[in-house]
Amino acid sequence: MRKTTAMIAAITMLAVGACAKKAPEQLPPAPEGTGTDTGTNTGGVVPGSQEDFVANVSADRIFFGFDQYNVDAEDQATLQSQAQWLARNPAVRVTLEGHADERGTRDYNIALGERRANAAKNYLATLGVDPGRIDVISYGKERPAALGSNEEAWAQNRRAVTVVISR
Repeated sequence: MRKTTAMIAAITMLAVGACAKKAPEQLPPAPEGTGTDTGTNTGGVVPGSQEDFVANVSADRIFFGFDQYNVDAEDQATLQSQAQWLARNPAVRVTLEGHADERGTRDYNIALGERRANAAKNYLATLGVDPGRIDVISYGKERPAALGSNEEAWAQNRRAVTVVISR
């Protein structure tokens, strides 16, 4: 019985070892825009990309008070920085994502997130950004930036985030 068990174990080990995949001789190129490809991009950030946006604006998001969607002075400064970047990159389109904290119903938070994203869009439009370049989506409370049921987490989740979608 022990001999049979040992023989089965040995055969299993050989079979598993034979199924192991060999590493390819050459790896495929990294996806475009990741900065790790070996093509014409010799390092650095691709102009007009999300990485370029994040590196060159004061922030990619603005924050709101509880049950609020007004753009305050700090938010205005952030959006002015974003508008300047968008002016330098006229072919770029963005999506403004509206978010809410976990309190309230799903429907209420979807509507609140949309009001937050639209408030940011409207302010960017007053700064000369073509509203046709800006899409709006609300995730409500479905995509929290911070987990937790406390004021610190809630404050991080009440936001509008600007995301580059094309160039």
